[in-house]
Amino acid sequence: MDIGSLFGGKSPPMLGLDISTSSLKLVELSKGRSDNWVLERCGIEPLERGWINEGTIEKFDEVADAARRLLNKTGAKAKHVALALPTSVVISRRVVLPAGLSERELEVQVESEANQYIPFSLDEVTLDFCVIGPSKTSVGDVDVMIAASRKEKIEERQGLAQAVGLTPLVVDVESYAARLAASRVIGRLPGGGGGAMIALFEIGATSTTLQVIRDDDLVYERDQVFGGAQLTQMIARQYGFTNEEAEAKKRGGDLPENFSTAVLAPFVETLAQEVDRALKFFFTSTPHNRVDYVMLAGGSGSLMGLTEAVTRHTSFPCQVINPFEGMEISGGGMREKKMLREAPSYLTACGLAMRRYLR
Repeated sequence: MDIGSLFGGKSPPMLGLDISTSSLKLVELSKGRSDNWVLERCGIEPLERGWINEGTIEKFDEVADAARRLLNKTGAKAKHVALALPTSVVISRRVVLPAGLSERELEVQVESEANQYIPFSLDEVTLDFCVIGPSKTSVGDVDVMIAASRKEKIEERQGLAQAVGLTPLVVDVESYAARLAASRVIGRLPGGGGGAMIALFEIGATSTTLQVIRDDDLVYERDQVFGGAQLTQMIARQYGFTNEEAEAKKRGGDLPENFSTAVLAPFVETLAQEVDRALKFFFTSTPHNRVDYVMLAGGSGSLMGLTEAVTRHTSFPCQVINPFEGMEISGGGMREKKMLREAPSYLTACGLAMRRYLR
């Protein structure tokens, strides 16, 4: 498992594969001659309900077949892949340790610290750590991030990659990968985004994750049960479709003329209220009382009128995050308009694909 990045330098393209409840999302990145990011390919393959349940692959063969379809559809060439575990199945803690320890001494200290937080035998988990830097609270010490997950969770992801002919190099944490991809966009804000309090909402199918970030530090994180699947259900009820038909029509934009007013507008208003509610919970739970920017990602992040509705409810500037912003787009047969429309969905997959190139 990797909670930082292990593979640096110039090398062949890297795949990031994001496995969510409702879909597989794939991004293939490389580095150009000027060290600029190149988006080679990306694609989404929907999954049926129940194939993935709370991060566990319940229907392995079906998900593997979906991954093969996605690889064939995108024409991805890379064979090395980074995957991620849901935050819910990873135990992570930031601890303070003495500076100047050797790698072996650090490992011993980390195992000692981990025993206090992990409710399993260390033989049952994969444990990793990353030295973040000098401690801000203890002079002469360093902050170290520890992450651990049950071995079977990691082996499940690795097994899926191997079943479709890929070599898994990194197993990360979804929220870490999302923050990595978001950091490129934050860095393009005025002043490089320095000191800015960013509320990043990643709106998935069944849940929405809020991460509040300042200067690459995670200030706050919380999940809430609300997502794009509720829009699918509204479409199905309104027009008498099955959930599968509603999802397909939603993705393809093949909806009746009154969809925008009858279904989309009420959903967008409800979603903006959920964003406002999540921010108010953050303010009441912490010493903070404002954010500088709200950024939206995920499949529903780019819904028409959502940024305006969020700003109206919260009074904070809001934008949709495009993880491919500033990247060179390869001529790999991607439909650019479709790719840009779906770009917020690829935040985590993009962060995973970036792992090879960053130390």
